[in-house]
Amino acid sequence: MINYNNKTFKPVSNTENGETSNETTFLYKQENNILTSEYSGGKIISGHLIGLVDENGNIEIRYHQINEKGELMTGICNSKPEILENGKIRLHETWQWTSGDYSKGNSIIEEQ
Repeated sequence: MINYNNKTFKPVSNTENGETSNETTFLYKQENNILTSEYSGGKIISGHLIGLVDENGNIEIRYHQINEKGELMTGICNSKPEILENGKIRLHETWQWTSGDYSKGNSIIEEQ
């Protein structure tokens, strides 16, 4: 199992209907297979996520955040890891809003 504890991630790409950007910073914490993160930056004032990490490092996530418009947004996300040549982790994410327009998207975040 990949251990994400104390790793910092930043988005490198996102679909247009997403709110994260290269200004958003995620600090991951992991205890056993439970992952949590606080994040902010760009359009996001404050966000939190909680997830479960499987034996292959895949993460099933639920998230909520307050955006710069003052809206509470919620969603689900599945992340699949890729280990880069430099040993850092890249996460390929498929997500869907569970509030707002319920649209879907894809993003990539990388360990800093």
